[in-house]
Amino acid sequence: MRSAFEAWAQRDGHIVRRREDKPDEYLVFETQRRWVIWQAALAHGKTAAATAKYSAQKAASKESADPVRASAPASDETAVRNRVLNEVLDAFSDLDDTAGIEGVLKVIQGLKKKQKALAEDKTES
Repeated sequence: MRSAFEAWAQRDGHIVRRREDKPDEYLVFETQRRWVIWQAALAHGKTAAATAKYSAQKAASKESADPVRASAPASDETAVRNRVLNEVLDAFSDLDDTAGIEGVLKVIQGLKKKQKALAEDKTES
């Protein structure tokens, strides 16, 4: 995952050198900020994909119970990926440049809370 991020960051013109005292952190603040956002997007995408997979399985079980009803697949992987990307981009678009890592972490926590609430709603119904 980190190598994919670093390849993307280098293509985008970011410096991907890591700190000597903390090799898990990047030397440049903006690269570190983007790394945290990258991880949040991937984590958010995994939970959304799992929710979509559950919904697709539930729809498939309904279709198998009623073979007369034919419908389009409940979840298209590309649609889920685009929806997740748009959610993450929308969440981070409200963040200003002065927020720093604390602001990024608040946005990530907000995404996690939103995803947890959606997962709880799915299990209740």
